[in-house]
Amino acid sequence: MAVKLYHGDIVYTPSADALAVYENSYIAVDSGKVEGIYPVIPEKYKHAECIDYGRQMIIPAFSDLHVHGSQYVQRGIGMDCLLSNWLNHYTFPQEAGFKDLSYAKKCYDAFVDDMICHGTFHANVFGTIHREATDYLFRKMEEKGMYGFVGKVNMDCNSPEFLIETTEDSLRETEIYLDSHTGSGKVKPILAPRFAPTCSEKLMTGLGKLAAKYHCGVHTHLVESIWEAEEALRCFPGYHSDAEIYERAGLMDHGPSIFAHVIFPTEEDKRIMKKHGSFSVHCPDATTNIIAGIMPLAAMHDEELKIAIGSDVAGGHSIAIYKQIARAVQLSKLKEFYEPDQSQTITLTQAFYHATKEAGSVFGKVGSFEKGYQFNALVIDTMEDSWVPLTAEERLERFCYIGDDRNIRARFIDGKEIHFEN
Repeated sequence: MAVKLYHGDIVYTPSADALAVYENSYIAVDSGKVEGIYPVIPEKYKHAECIDYGRQMIIPAFSDLHVHGSQYVQRGIGMDCLLSNWLNHYTFPQEAGFKDLSYAKKCYDAFVDDMICHGTFHANVFGTIHREATDYLFRKMEEKGMYGFVGKVNMDCNSPEFLIETTEDSLRETEIYLDSHTGSGKVKPILAPRFAPTCSEKLMTGLGKLAAKYHCGVHTHLVESIWEAEEALRCFPGYHSDAEIYERAGLMDHGPSIFAHVIFPTEEDKRIMKKHGSFSVHCPDATTNIIAGIMPLAAMHDEELKIAIGSDVAGGHSIAIYKQIARAVQLSKLKEFYEPDQSQTITLTQAFYHATKEAGSVFGKVGSFEKGYQFNALVIDTMEDSWVPLTAEERLERFCYIGDDRNIRARFIDGKEIHFEN
C-alpha cells in the first residue's frame, strides 16, 4: 500500500493531560499505519496521493469497552427503573429471544452497523448465553473489519429459569465457543460471566480453567450498584471484595480484565485491579439511567488505575461514545459538587483520552496518531457557525456535546476508507 496523505486539522490525545492539535497539517499513512504528521508535505511524499479535508478535523476512532449488543433493540426503554427491576422486567425477557438465531441476526446486524456509523471501530461486547447467536456477532464484527472482544455470557444461578444454564452446559458451550475462535484476528473471544450474583463458585472456577487453557481475559460488571456489591459477597461468603471473586477464580491472569461501572470500589477492589492492570469502564448514561451512582473517575485515574469509556447500551440510551465523553465531564462536575473532598471535575481532554488512546490500548496500537498507530480515524466537519470561526479544540468539544453521525464525513479502518451512508 502506497503512502497516502490526509490534510485537515489533526487532533488526538497522547496523554490524559495533553491535547495534540495540528491545524492545517498533513498526516502520512503507510500500510495502514501513521508514519508522521507534517505542517507541509515533505519532499519524500511530494508525489503521494493527498486527500484534502480543508479545516475539517481528523480524530482517532472511538473504543467502547462495555456494550451489550443483545440489548440494542431495547435502548431508550425502561429508563425509569433501577438496575434489578430493569433487568427482570425488560432485559432478561428480551435477551431470551436470542435463542432464535433469525432474531439475533437482525439485532446484531443493526447494532454493528450503528457502532460504525457513530465512529466506534473497537468494542468489547457482551452477547447472551446463546452460543450460536454470539458466534454470529463475532463473525459480523470480523466481516466489518472491527477490532473487538466478544463474550458468550454465563449465568447458572439467581436468574430467571428462561435465561439460565446448568453449570456443565455453560462451561461446555463456552469452551466450544472459545475453541472455534482460536487464532482469530482483530476480534477475539473473551469470558463473560454476567456478574458474580448470577454465577456459582463452581462456574467461576471452571471459567478460570478455560481462561488458562485458551489464554483469554474476562469482561464483567463490578461493584456497579450497592445492591450488586452486597449481593456478590452474600453469594460468595468468605470473600472480601467483588474483584477477589474473579482473582481467586484465575480469571485475571491470562488476558485483559475489563470491569464495567466500578462505581463503589473498595480499597481491596482497587488494589486487585491495579495489580492486574484491569480496565474500569465508566458508562455515564447508564449511571444516570439505571444505576444511580458515579464512578470516581478522577480519583481512580490519580491512583493510576486504567479507565475507559463505555456506552453500556441499553442501560445507556446512546451508542455514540462521543456523547459519553461529554456526559463524563458533566457527571464529574456533579460528583465534585456533592463530594468536594473526594472528587474533582475532569476536562474534555481527559475524557477524550479515556475514550480513545487508553481504551484503545486493550486492542493494540489504536486510538492515537502517534507514529506506528493504526490509522483508524474519523473526519469531522467544521461544526462552525459561518460567522464565528472556532479553534480545533472548540470544534471537538462541540462535536462531543451536540454532534451526531451526520457530522462524520469519512471513516477509516487500518487506512482503508469505510464507505457508509449517513
